[in-house]
Amino acid sequence: MTDSGGSNKVLRDEFGLLPTSDIRQCIVALASTRTNGLIRDLFTYRYSQGTGITGMTFGNLFMVALTDLYGSQEKAIEKTCQFLDVRGNILPVTFDNTNLVARYESGRQVLGEHLIDDPDETLGKQKIIELEVFPPAKANPKALKAIKEADLIVIGPGDLYTSIICNLVVDNIGTAIKKSKAKKIYVLNLMNKFGQTNQFTADDYLSEIEKYLGKNTIDYCLVNTNHHFSKSTLKRYQQENASLVVNNLRTTKRLKIIKGDFVSEYISDKVPGDRLKRSFIRHDSDKLAKAIYKLI
Repeated sequence: MTDSGGSNKVLRDEFGLLPTSDIRQCIVALASTRTNGLIRDLFTYRYSQGTGITGMTFGNLFMVALTDLYGSQEKAIEKTCQFLDVRGNILPVTFDNTNLVARYESGRQVLGEHLIDDPDETLGKQKIIELEVFPPAKANPKALKAIKEADLIVIGPGDLYTSIICNLVVDNIGTAIKKSKAKKIYVLNLMNKFGQTNQFTADDYLSEIEKYLGKNTIDYCLVNTNHHFSKSTLKRYQQENASLVVNNLRTTKRLKIIKGDFVSEYISDKVPGDRLKRSFIRHDSDKLAKAIYKLI
């Protein structure tokens, strides 16, 4: 809910609304199999032409229209979930208008998720020391309730600071996860990202997560062991100063490491009209699901 890049920047700057891209992706992912495939395709369709509309998705514009009709983004999300027959609940971490602030090892501070996600060359080589939101944001009470009542909490995968920790720094969310009696699973990233996790090892990721949750919060960590990627794919990552995440974690009395092949065979291509940098190698949702179900 702190996204400020691409089409979400337009939503925030021109419509005065909170970002909906991640919500839209959750809606499509959890849409019932009874939902018409055409509707799912429409919600992920991204415009690549037109003044002012390039880069926007149909799904985001659909929710903008519903917000205008019902006068509430929360109501718009609810109605969109009904329309796509979503199986489950999608709960924004906050409904407050806030932005990410990152402090780097040089002492420099940067405001805005997009600038943290895609930093300049000099700043991108520095380590992020602290992340927070400004102005402070109150947690969605429904999200806090869901965390408290959960039997299992899965964290990740995603960009460490701009997709994962950005949720943990919203008021009371990190504390709620720490106090929850649920088993906590962390899905380790496949690749490091320039500007956020330069040359990070598995231990670096886990240490950062528990820096905001509290030490010894994570019960299981899922680590991919399949590194058989094509040379052309790895070359694309090298061009972006990205590298494979090296696993240096070991199972302890408190933490269990689950190793396996969690990589999708599908290599993601850039969609026309999409202005943002995105990962090519991704996790396979079915492989992750099977591994997680074994832990339940």
